[in-house]
Amino acid sequence: MEIQEFKNVVKNYDVVFFDAYGVLKNSSGMIPHIEKTFEYLINNNIEFYILTNDASRGPKSLAKSYIDAGLTMINEDKIISSGMLAREYLKTKVADGKVAYLGTKQSAHYLEETGLKALSIADLDLNNIADVNALVFLDDEGFDWHTDLNKLVNLLRLRNIPVIVANTDRSYPISDRMVAIAVGSIADMIEKITGRKFIKFGKPDSSMFIFAYQHTIKAQEVGKEKILMVGDTLITDIIGGNKFGIDTALVLTGNTLPEHYMDRIKALGIIPDHVCHSAVVY
Repeated sequence: MEIQEFKNVVKNYDVVFFDAYGVLKNSSGMIPHIEKTFEYLINNNIEFYILTNDASRGPKSLAKSYIDAGLTMINEDKIISSGMLAREYLKTKVADGKVAYLGTKQSAHYLEETGLKALSIADLDLNNIADVNALVFLDDEGFDWHTDLNKLVNLLRLRNIPVIVANTDRSYPISDRMVAIAVGSIADMIEKITGRKFIKFGKPDSSMFIFAYQHTIKAQEVGKEKILMVGDTLITDIIGGNKFGIDTALVLTGNTLPEHYMDRIKALGIIPDHVCHSAVVY
């Protein structure tokens, strides 16, 4: 597949869903010149939203990183996160008690909004778990990888409770050439160890795209054929968009390296509609 200029792709759509890490930003900050993209979208009346598997913070906090970087057009109303889906599930499926979670104290924002008591795995006492009624995977930080993961496995041996994975990402870019293990990989490992079947939200699950579609009035007005999903990862962003029936654009600024993208597409059989060097409009 030939690499196209992002401007030549995005001009054909009325609504754009962007992944966050690897598309708009990485651990070093915003992708250089990404502000030009949003200026172009606004000037051409193209609506945009950020679809992220990042459940480490609430929408307001997630939006703040963009606003602090000068992207004031990305406010909390533009953020659609997998943590929001996990929150809705807990509201309807878990009536009372405590929700244990793997992640930072900050990531417990979504749990606290449900009215349930959030309990970090780091603070969990395995001798006092009778009122722990759910477990949520939120973030890859905020716990001891040896002690707390072993504690988590034993919690699931002792309690038959629903397990929600609010972030299904297996890795995330921390530089142009490096990635780090994400909480989705930890959840996959624990799922295999325990033999349990976890409830997973976020891309590529269709529930993420359905949630975004239902919360985007213009998307419903123009229809799926005028919506574009932009992502850096074939197995989450691209296959998720493909399965939902919207066009997809793979960018090469994150998980998928420029020299490997065709090999990855052929090996996985996941075919984007477009491939671009980046999501920057020049």
